[in-house]
Amino acid sequence: MAKTGTTTQGLRTAIERSGYYPALVAEAVEAAVGREPVASYLVNQETTFDANEVRRHVTVLVLTDSRFIVSHTDEQAADDTSPSPYTTTSTESVKLGRISSVVVSRVVANPESYTPGTLPREVVLTIGWGAVSRLDLEPAACGDPNCEADHGYTGSSTADDLSLRVSEAGDGPDAVRQTLAFAQALSEATAAQD
Repeated sequence: MAKTGTTTQGLRTAIERSGYYPALVAEAVEAAVGREPVASYLVNQETTFDANEVRRHVTVLVLTDSRFIVSHTDEQAADDTSPSPYTTTSTESVKLGRISSVVVSRVVANPESYTPGTLPREVVLTIGWGAVSRLDLEPAACGDPNCEADHGYTGSSTADDLSLRVSEAGDGPDAVRQTLAFAQALSEATAAQD
């Protein structure tokens, strides 16, 4: 479920509607936001199946005039450190000027008959601010197919701090629409920082 809007009360309502430990999630998010007004938000809950367990996860993204706030809450099964199930909640506050990329990948069925304004069937929102980078390396080669020399490695580094996937089939069309709206608000806010 994804919800978006522009008020602090709307954010609280969206967290409550997610039904995922709303008091715990709201307290963590509200502490991170502080007294700043909320410009936009996105609440995304996902359920994963891990062997014999069902786990839930909620991501809350908040945009203020100066910051981008990310909150994750995960369920954990009982383990050696805790005899009962528990949750882990983390929040990160990023200055808008630190955001280096906002990538929106859209999956569109039947692109030959696409009509502007039609929702994609899936959206992946990837946001980078330099805290986490992915390094993809592969052996370098030259054009000679008989060459046996070691040419080292070549690769690329990609900012990959947050990636959020929403699909029409799994999350519904409103979730896709709301993810696109949040991505646009974040893109506009980061562009204003230049």
